[in-house]
Amino acid sequence: MEPQNHTYFSEFLLLGISDDPDLQPLLFEIFLSMYLVTLIGILLIILTVTSDSHLHTPMYFFLSNLSLADISISTTTVSKMLVNLQTHNKTIRYAGCLAQVTFYPFFACLESLLLTVMAYDRLVAICHPLHYLMIMNSRLCGLLVLGSFSIGLLNSQLHYWMMSQLTFCADVKIPHFFCELSQLISLASSDTSTYNILIYFIGTIFGGIPLLGILYSYAQILSSILRVSSSGGRYKAFSTCGSHLSVVCLLYGTGLGVYLSSAISSSPRKGAVASVMYTVFTPMLNPFIYSLRNRDIKCVLWGIISRIV
Repeated sequence: MEPQNHTYFSEFLLLGISDDPDLQPLLFEIFLSMYLVTLIGILLIILTVTSDSHLHTPMYFFLSNLSLADISISTTTVSKMLVNLQTHNKTIRYAGCLAQVTFYPFFACLESLLLTVMAYDRLVAICHPLHYLMIMNSRLCGLLVLGSFSIGLLNSQLHYWMMSQLTFCADVKIPHFFCELSQLISLASSDTSTYNILIYFIGTIFGGIPLLGILYSYAQILSSILRVSSSGGRYKAFSTCGSHLSVVCLLYGTGLGVYLSSAISSSPRKGAVASVMYTVFTPMLNPFIYSLRNRDIKCVLWGIISRIV
C-alpha cells in the first residue's frame, strides 16, 4: 500500500482496551466513575486550599498545581475514550490525536517536575526550618512553577514536532485508548529509527532527571532526620513527607511497572491496560492520599462540608 502523507490523513482508529462489545457499557461506567471521582476529589482540594488563608503556603500552592496537572492528564486521555465507548465509534481525527500527543507529555512532565519541586520544598522545610519562609518565598515559588510549565511546554513541543514529521498508511489502528507517540512511531510508514532513539532520550531527560532530584532531596531529608535525637521528632519530621512520598512511589512505581510489562509482553493491548494505572488510577488516588494523610486539609474540608450541610 502506498504511504499517505499525514497532512492528507484525517483519522486513526483507537482500538481501546477490549474489543468485546459486551464489555463496552461496563468499561464506560467504570472509567466515567473514576474520572468523576478524580474531578470531584481535585476540585475539593483546590476549593479547600483557596478557601482558607492558613493553607496559603508553598506546599499547598504546589499541591494545587499538581492537582490541576492530574485532572488534565485524565481529561486528555479519558475523555475521548469515554466518547468512543458511548458512541461505539473508535475513530479519532488526526487533529485530536495530535492534541493528545502534545498535551499528555506536557501535563505528565509538569506533574513529574512539580513532584520534584515539592520534594525540594520538603527538603528546605526539614533541613532548614528556620530559613524556610525566607527561602521558599512567593517569588521563588512562582519561578519554580513557571519553570516547570516552561520545561513541560518544551517537552510537548518536541513530541508535537516528531508527530508532525511522521507519515502513515491509509489504515492505522492504534492498540491503545489514547494516542501515545511511541505507539504511533511503531505504526508510521516512514523511517523512524531516529525518532525511536529521540523518544527514549527525551523520556530519560524529562523523566529521569526529576526522579534523580527527588531521590537527592529525600537522601538529604533522611540524613537530616537521622540526626534528630528523639524518635518522636524523627517521626514528626518524616510524617510531613508521607503524602508526597506515597504519590511519588505510586506514580513512578506504576510507570516502571508499565514499562517493564511492555518490555516483557509482546501484546500492545496489555500495555494499554497497564497504562490505565498511571493515566487514570494514579490521578484518582492522589487527592485521597493528600487529604486523608493531611490533618490541615481534613479540618478545613470538614468545616466546608459542615457549613454546606
